[in-house]
Amino acid sequence: MTLKRKAGHRRWGARGGKVPGKHRGDIMTSEKRSQVMAKIRGKNTTPELLIEQHLFARRLRFERHPGDLPGRPDFVFRDQRVVVFVDGDFWHGYRFSLWAHKLSPKWRQKIALNRLRDTRNFAKLRRRGWKVIRIWEHQIERDAALCADKIMLAVKYRK
Repeated sequence: MTLKRKAGHRRWGARGGKVPGKHRGDIMTSEKRSQVMAKIRGKNTTPELLIEQHLFARRLRFERHPGDLPGRPDFVFRDQRVVVFVDGDFWHGYRFSLWAHKLSPKWRQKIALNRLRDTRNFAKLRRRGWKVIRIWEHQIERDAALCADKIMLAVKYRK
């Protein structure tokens, strides 16, 4: 399973600068936007499934999305107290300060609140003694096997 590169996806400004441009309004009707957004899944996304494949190949066993942990991590290794979050670059705001200005106030607030929630959940887990690993969508696109190796090392180290 390979991920396709999205057209015009993740262009960063030169030398860490802001992405050029500004918010230009939505090109879809609110009904169409609602239909599009309803199709976006929160579980079993392509990046998650790709990581799952690599973890199975390494004979690692884990839980998926348990409801008893803050943030419902994507992968949980209970015996080793390691949790893994596979986060989408847009929804979780990777390098948010570089492209936040291109969003409408509604979306800017939505992603800012997602980031705040993530920070709180990670802190809660760390206070409870969990090792938190966050893997970004673009890292999986670049090298999913390397991401799985990172998880495997954390699990082995915590045994």
